[in-house]
This record gives sequence, C-alpha cells and structure tokens, in this order.
Amino acid sequence: MQLDYFDYETAAREAGLGEEELAAVKEAVRQEFPTDDMMWELHVLRACLAIKDGHATLEDATRRLAA
Repeated sequence: MQLDYFDYETAAREAGLGEEELAAVKEAVRQEFPTDDMMWELHVLRACLAIKDGHATLEDATRRLAA
C-alpha cells in the first residue's frame, strides 16, 4: 500500500512491530475508519507511536478485532 498521508511504517519498525503485527493494527483501525484513508493512516501512526513509547501494547491496539 502506498502511503498517502503519514509514514506509519517507520513508526511501526521503530516500535518493533513485524509485518503481521502491523497488519493486525491496520485491520483493527480499518474497522473504525472503513472509508477515510487519512484518518485511518493517522490512527495507525498513533497506535504505532503509542506502542513504541510504551503507552499501549499490541493487544491494546488490536483489541477491537476481538470485540
């Protein structure tokens, strides 16, 4: 996928997220923003930054999938 708004992939790498983990975050956030790509990318970036900074875990960021 081409990045159009935010460089969440760099933030994901810095957070130590692998491809599958990033895919899980992206899928969870897409549920909240199914048609708004800018908001989707922003929230994926924010989730990655929160994981990187220790404010959230991968489980926190993907919890929506289980709901």
